[in-house]
Amino acid sequence: MIALALQMSPNDPLFWVMVVIALSFIVIAVAMVSIAVFVNRAVKSVGRLEEKLEPLIERVTFLSDQGKQIAMQGKQIAEQFNAMASHLSTATMHFSESLGIIKSEIAELKEVVDEAAFEARDKVELVSRTIDRTHQQVIQTTDFIQTKVIEPARELGAIMAGFRRGLEVLVAPTPKPINQTYGEDEMFIG
Repeated sequence: MIALALQMSPNDPLFWVMVVIALSFIVIAVAMVSIAVFVNRAVKSVGRLEEKLEPLIERVTFLSDQGKQIAMQGKQIAEQFNAMASHLSTATMHFSESLGIIKSEIAELKEVVDEAAFEARDKVELVSRTIDRTHQQVIQTTDFIQTKVIEPARELGAIMAGFRRGLEVLVAPTPKPINQTYGEDEMFIG
């Protein structure tokens, strides 16, 4: 089978069909590699986003724990020392400033996430359009090969088979008369 493929002539239409099919596979492979590159970039972007979010979450958790501790200490101090009320209000003011910082960090993080989502959406649409275009080109190529190569080749093959049968009938030896005997080898059918 392999030796038959290596013996094909460039003048043979089947040779060019094989070339077109091979080129189609190469185009599909290139499309798949580009899709993999886009997906890899998206995964890296998500990884970077996660790396940026982890310190913020730890910071928020840490500040929340600090806020809880300050509130508990403030309650104990208020119960034990009324004179410490001014210190508690100062701690509360610092807590509010910390919350302001957290809110601004969250707003920046929201902008980063929105930008990443917008880029990811664009990349997904690009990949989808590329896949659709490649699929359409493969269908068009297949239809072109079917109508311009395979169907004419099939018709030519049928014409040549009919022509060969006609030639066989024209050049066939004249049959022996029925009353003549045949040898055993001539009577063997198989």
